[in-house]
Amino acid sequence: MDEKHDQTVAMLNDETHTPRTRTDDHPAPLRKCCTSVLGALRNNLLLTLTIAGVFLGFILGFTVRSYNPSTETIMILSFPGDILMRMLKMLILPLITSSLITGLAVLDPKSSGKLGLYALTYYFCTTILAAILGIVLVQVIRPGERNTKVSLPSYAPVAEGDQVTTLDAIFDLFRNMFAENIIQATLEQVKTTRIHTNITNEVTGDITVKTKFETRYVAGANFLGLITFCCAFGITIGTMGKRGEPMLHFFLILNEIVMKLIKLVMWYSPVGIMFLVAGKILEIEDLIKLAQSLGMYALTVLTGLAIHSLITLPLIYYAVTRKNPFAFYAGMLQAWLTGIGTGSSAASLPVTFRCLEETLKLDRRVTRFVLPIGATVNMDGTALYEAVAPVFLAQLIGRQLGIGQLIIVSLTATVASVGAASIPSAGLVTMLLVMSAVNIPAKEITIIFAIDWALDRIRTSVNILGDGIGAGVVDHLVRSELGPTDLEEGESTNAPIKARTASELSGERRLHSRDDFHETSKL
Repeated sequence: MDEKHDQTVAMLNDETHTPRTRTDDHPAPLRKCCTSVLGALRNNLLLTLTIAGVFLGFILGFTVRSYNPSTETIMILSFPGDILMRMLKMLILPLITSSLITGLAVLDPKSSGKLGLYALTYYFCTTILAAILGIVLVQVIRPGERNTKVSLPSYAPVAEGDQVTTLDAIFDLFRNMFAENIIQATLEQVKTTRIHTNITNEVTGDITVKTKFETRYVAGANFLGLITFCCAFGITIGTMGKRGEPMLHFFLILNEIVMKLIKLVMWYSPVGIMFLVAGKILEIEDLIKLAQSLGMYALTVLTGLAIHSLITLPLIYYAVTRKNPFAFYAGMLQAWLTGIGTGSSAASLPVTFRCLEETLKLDRRVTRFVLPIGATVNMDGTALYEAVAPVFLAQLIGRQLGIGQLIIVSLTATVASVGAASIPSAGLVTMLLVMSAVNIPAKEITIIFAIDWALDRIRTSVNILGDGIGAGVVDHLVRSELGPTDLEEGESTNAPIKARTASELSGERRLHSRDDFHETSKL
C-alpha cells in the first residue's frame, strides 16, 4: 500500500509540475516573433541601413535648410556623398570589362547570338513603349498649358557648337562604338561639331555660309566603344579553347576581386546616400516657387515613370516568366535605392550585379552580358523624360505639334536615350537632339534645369529596374539552353570554354607559374 501511495503521490507531483512548465512557456511566441524580426533585420542589414539612409537624408536636408546654410556648408555636407560616387565610378571600368569578357567567353556563338537578340529586342520594345507613354500623357495632361507663369531661369545659353542634330548624334553613336584607341576610350569620347564660316564674294558681295564638320574628343568614358571591344574580345577567347584558358582565368579572378571590393563599398553606401540626398535638397533655391512653376510637368513625368515601372515592366516580366514581378522587384530594392541616391545607372551597376546574382540567383553568364549593355543603351526612363519635355516646352511657347511631329519625337527620343550614356550631361544634352528635330528653340531647355536633378534620380531608378527585368526575362528564355555553370572544359581546342569561377577551380587545374611558362612558350 505504501508503494502504491508513493507512486500516486509521484504522479500527482508530475501532473502538478506540468502546468508550471506551460506557464513558463507563455512568453515563447513573443520571443520567437522578436527573434524572427531581429533575424530578418540582421540578414538584410545592408538594405535596412540603406532605406534608413534615404529617410535620414531627407530629414537632415530639410532640417539644415531651415538654418539657411552657406555654400561652403552645403559643400562640406555633400562631401561624404561625393566620396561614395567616386568609389562607385572607380569600379565601373574593371567591372564592365571583366564581366563582359567572362560572360561571353563561356558561351558558344549560337548562345551569345540568342542572348544578344533577346536583350536588344527587349531594350528596343521597352524604350519605344516608354517614349509613346510619355507622349500620350503629356498630350492628355497638357502641363504646358496649365503653367502660364513659368519664368525663364538665368542659365547660360547653349553654345552653338554644342547643339546636335539627329544625323550627327547617330553618326557619333557608331563612331564611339568603334573606338580608334581603346585606352583613350576609357577617358574620352567622340563628338561632332559644326563650324559655320561666312564667305564673302569679292565680286558680287554676296555672303555664303560654309559649314565644316569637325570631330573632337570630349571628357567622359566611351562605354559604347569599351562594350564593343569587350564583346569581340570575349567571343574570341571562347573560340580558342584551352589556349585561351589563362586569359579567361585572369578575367574571372579580376571579376571576383571587383565583386569583393563592391561588397566593401556597399557598407559605406548608406552613409554616402544619406549625405547625397541631403546635399541635393540644400541646393534647391526656392522649393515653393519650383513646385508652382514646374509642378504639373514633374507630375506628368512621375506619372509616366510610375506606370512604366509598376504596370508595363511587370506585365512584360509576368507574360514571359509567369512569376511574380514584385517579388523580383523586392530583390532589386538595394539597387533601386542606390540609383535614387547616385542618379547614375552606371554608378549603380556594381549594386545591380550583386542584387541579381546573389539575391535573385540569376545566371552569371546572363547578367555579365545583359547588365553592362543595358546600363549603356537601355534607358526607359530617359526615353520617357525626353519625349515629355519637348512637347511640354512646345505647349509653353504656344505651339501645337501634329501627329507626324509627335512620331518624330518618339523615335528621336528612343535614339537619344541610347546615346545618353555616351554624352556628358546626358539627359539635357541629348534633349537638344529631340528639340532640334521639331524645331523648338534650344534656349527653352533652361526652363527645366531647376527640376532636372530630382527627375533624373527617379528616371535613373526606373532605368535600373528596366535593366533588372530585362536580365530576368533573358535568363528565363535561355536558361534551359545554357546548361549548368560548372561544366568542364571541352577536350577539343576549338570547343568553347565552360566557365567556373576562380574559387571553384580545383587545385590540380590551377595554372601555376611553371605551367604558365610552358603554355606561353607553346603559344
